[in-house]
Amino acid sequence: MTQGAVQQSFRFGNTELPPDAQRARRRAVRLAWLTIGFLVTAVTATYLVMGSSQAMKAAWAEDLLSFIPPVAFLVALHVTGRVPSERHPYGYHRSVGIGHLVAATALLTMGAFLVFDSLSGLLAGEHPPVGLIVVLGHEIWAGWLMVAVLAYTIVPPVLLGRAKMPLAEQLHDRVLYADADMNKADWMTAVGGIVGVLGIGAGLWWADAVAALFISGSILHDGVRNLRSAVAALMDARATTVDGTQPHPLHDRIDATLRALPWVAQAQSRVRDEGHVFHVEAFVVPRDGMPTQAQLQHAWHAVADLDWKVQDLVVAPVDELPEELLPGLRDATGARPG
Repeated sequence: MTQGAVQQSFRFGNTELPPDAQRARRRAVRLAWLTIGFLVTAVTATYLVMGSSQAMKAAWAEDLLSFIPPVAFLVALHVTGRVPSERHPYGYHRSVGIGHLVAATALLTMGAFLVFDSLSGLLAGEHPPVGLIVVLGHEIWAGWLMVAVLAYTIVPPVLLGRAKMPLAEQLHDRVLYADADMNKADWMTAVGGIVGVLGIGAGLWWADAVAALFISGSILHDGVRNLRSAVAALMDARATTVDGTQPHPLHDRIDATLRALPWVAQAQSRVRDEGHVFHVEAFVVPRDGMPTQAQLQHAWHAVADLDWKVQDLVVAPVDELPEELLPGLRDATGARPG
């Protein structure tokens, strides 16, 4: 492998990752492949034993959908490794957002379909038959095989999800975060399916449909939440943490760094999420006339050195902060920040 190829594998476009992020990236790739390998066994085993149980069908569909986030993560990671080109001067970081949108749309669509299918079966009073099968010359209730397969799918996803979560935060990768979040919640799918199957064995015909409805609702909820986050990021919303719940703390650090410069009277920035990295437009009001080239370069480096995620950065000196470009410029009292 050439030196250039080694460097390429450790970059997000033209952003060279620090050593800790490089290690996180390598581990995230390994975990994604482990997830795909596990899902192959889980989907196959579930398909072989699901019979006519709605809960098992929903669990099987959920396992199939679980392929999308790790595959989308690996594809997006490959695409973001490309350096900016004449046609794509900002690079290919938006592929992360596209992958997140694709995964969220698939979850939403399949979740809505499964909710409708499960609810229809419940209202129609369908009684799923779970009979006896012969294994090694002995007759056993097929439900026990279903329970065994579902039990197999409980622990690995939880461990994989917990391992991926800190890596998703470190790499600021929303697709990896969505994958980890789904993995952590997969145990509920398996437990719900087990309850449904055991309910059939106890003579509660409706338990299967209710369990399927619970699993379907979980898929639909994941789809809605991830779709909202993906669309907001693609619409250039203010950069947030990887879970999409809070403004990213790097934004305040950027403003504080600029305001601490001796020649800066006021400073305010706009930060948008490009994928793994941020695009920053920083507006600064000088204290005494136009700043020198050296002062602007110092300001640029001071912000860029805060975090590797600050990739595209513009420091623009202005006479006053452009309120029409910075809607959050005024505080609750209507006063402009100092």
